[in-house]
Amino acid sequence: MKRVGVLALQGDFEAHERLLERAGAEPTQVRTREELESVEALVIPGGESTTIGKLATDYDLVEPLRKRAETGMPILGTCAGMIVCAKRITEGGQPLLGIVAVTVRRNAYGRQVYSFETDLDVTGIGEMHAVFIRAPWVEKVGPGVEILASHRDHPVVLRQGNVTLASFHPELSGDDRLHRLALGLS
Repeated sequence: MKRVGVLALQGDFEAHERLLERAGAEPTQVRTREELESVEALVIPGGESTTIGKLATDYDLVEPLRKRAETGMPILGTCAGMIVCAKRITEGGQPLLGIVAVTVRRNAYGRQVYSFETDLDVTGIGEMHAVFIRAPWVEKVGPGVEILASHRDHPVVLRQGNVTLASFHPELSGDDRLHRLALGLS
């Protein structure tokens, strides 16, 4: 059973844990370097990217997260997790990890009242129900980034090597297929 961490600094990390358990993984919350070192894969959940960034900095996790990504650990970043992993952000400060060659626009679909659900065709998965809440989208894709799904002409699921990013919250639909694909769960 693969031990998969969920960065538990802020956001609905418990919903990811339930989904990972259902997918056959052993989920564990990650808040320290030691906990990060103990996992084989990682989910960076949605929430407030600024808060996640501040707490990751306070807990001295930024460089260890980068190093684990660089050494091939599978990572799935959802919603705010996409922002945390991006090389560039169109507004609102510097990116935190800068591990995926994309430029991301925060809250691109608008405020929370404009949240919506839709079905997407995701390469490697097929049709998937997606829940978008104050979701980012990708403005620009760099070299080596594969677009797995788009919505309104903007990429919303991408992969660069071992890191997969999604603009939406797959944990809210109860569909574990993106987690399985991104994290190598069978």
